[in-house]
Amino acid sequence: MPVLVITGTGTEVGKTVTTAAVAAAALAAGRSVAVLKAAQTGVRPDERGDAEEVARLAGPVTARELARYPEPLAPATAARRAGRAPVRPHQVAEAAAKLATEHDLVLVEGAGGLLVRFDESGGTLADAARLLRAPVLLVASAGLGTLNTTELTARELRSRDLDLLGVVIGSWPPHPDLASRCNVTDLPGAAAAPLLGALPAGAGTLLPAVFRATAPDWLAPRLNGGWDAETFTTREAPPPFA
Repeated sequence: MPVLVITGTGTEVGKTVTTAAVAAAALAAGRSVAVLKAAQTGVRPDERGDAEEVARLAGPVTARELARYPEPLAPATAARRAGRAPVRPHQVAEAAAKLATEHDLVLVEGAGGLLVRFDESGGTLADAARLLRAPVLLVASAGLGTLNTTELTARELRSRDLDLLGVVIGSWPPHPDLASRCNVTDLPGAAAAPLLGALPAGAGTLLPAVFRATAPDWLAPRLNGGWDAETFTTREAPPPFA
């Protein structure tokens, strides 16, 4: 798995922090890692972007960003409004492939969800994943509504013959409600793919040293971690309704 594409069921689901956790776990396993942000929006030139945030949390990764647009919009819209060239899927694939010749693992982080448009032709992260023939990791929220967005994304991936590696819950609350607890059991069925991790809420606020030491505990062995889905589900899922 030299390239892994990371997408979310939407915005603010913990995609960047999950990318950082995957990077930290891979580094801890002795792998060299590069992180490619296809299109960064909503960040000024002097602000830290998502790829740089991954590097801050995870450690010594190669951080790359193909384009940056100031307004917090879909990349195609942000590029048009800024009067700048958009990022196209083939550019994402070419950049990731080049990084893969120099690193053991390349993490390609999208913007928002899978079908957010990069350019005026409707190019998306899914198109870049197809060009790369890379598996996709889906970051989902924990609470009510996540089953629908997870299943829709999983179906779209399969309709394009893309491999859904699994699902990671991007932010697991310290006091989960009933919907979140039930979703632990139901998410693998909605995705028809395994649950590969759950990050604690606020993980991105940890000190980098703590984040790096703890990240493998949040991810399954498939992602170089020691997290066990069965143990987590047994602990968090509610008992049957009586």
